[in-house]
Amino acid sequence: MGKLKRIGILTGGGDCPGLNAVIRAVAKSALLGGLDVLGIEDGYLGLIENRIRPLSYEDVSGILTRGGTILGSCNKANPSSHLVLDDGEWVKKDVRDRAMETFMRHELDAVVVIGGDGTMSGAAELIEKGLPIVGVPKTIDNDLCATEVTFGHDTAVNTAAEALDKVHTTASSHHRAMVVEIMGRYAGWLALHAGVAAGADVILIPEIPFDIEKVADQCRRRRRRGKGFTIIAAGEGAIPKGGQQFVDRVDATSPDPIRLGGVAKYVSDEIHKITGLDSRHVVLGHVQRGGTPTPYDRVLATRFGHHAFELLTAGRMNRLVVMQDGRIDSVPIEDVANRVRTVPLDSPLIAAARAVGTSFGD
Repeated sequence: MGKLKRIGILTGGGDCPGLNAVIRAVAKSALLGGLDVLGIEDGYLGLIENRIRPLSYEDVSGILTRGGTILGSCNKANPSSHLVLDDGEWVKKDVRDRAMETFMRHELDAVVVIGGDGTMSGAAELIEKGLPIVGVPKTIDNDLCATEVTFGHDTAVNTAAEALDKVHTTASSHHRAMVVEIMGRYAGWLALHAGVAAGADVILIPEIPFDIEKVADQCRRRRRRGKGFTIIAAGEGAIPKGGQQFVDRVDATSPDPIRLGGVAKYVSDEIHKITGLDSRHVVLGHVQRGGTPTPYDRVLATRFGHHAFELLTAGRMNRLVVMQDGRIDSVPIEDVANRVRTVPLDSPLIAAARAVGTSFGD
């Protein structure tokens, strides 16, 4: 491709602390380098519906510490399978050509796509149509393949660990089992890190199916040792042995329609039935995705954004910025599309948690 003149930036999927820090890093680097920068609103919807606006230096100043995204986001837009109204009925259609028309209408040279696994899967499908993309990995779940960490994860771990800390005092005072349901979908990174950080007595993650009787046994053992309470960190995707993940609802309008939820209530109810202990459950929900990013996430987002700009200027398109062995690098976006990074069963963190008496319900 020729000399880079104009780039677009979009944020896809769910919101996440650190998005604005990446927008700032990419946009300021580009603007100071003499490029034009356009903001694409609400993720892929902006490309589909031609909702694009110029970004000035002032637009991206003062947003480093702000949560959310100044560009808006959407987790229901997939250009290759987009819901459109056709003869009074909603049907899914491939509208990638429409997205390409928007790209060409604004004379963009490339788009920086900031998102998680679903967003990168969509990016891979747009790359097939010829759209030059550089990806930046975002998700509180930390489940994007090829990278050791995604920005937003650290902030969410802090939020979840703080919640576990807070229910600790109530659990102790009232001699209860407290079950806290933590996001993470099909990967247990968030529940594992938050649970270890807060000293949870039980950590339930999707990678290790749990036996509710063994979870109850942990509560009994603690009671025999004079600890009348138990703190349980439950990843929303945790699975009882021989059972299935708990589904709260199905959203047919979304490319990923399954909405997990309900494991904390199940565990809390069963503990009470089995042990007679008073138990309660808490669902943290979207509070984990909001708020000011931690300093770690601000730094990581800035580094990721800067490397994305370096890839752009070097003409290295269709790559995702990643962290590998503690160093910033990149991999082809197609290598991470439609894949989920889960916690390996031989994870040193699982071993460390077991060594201090933490139960995984197995």
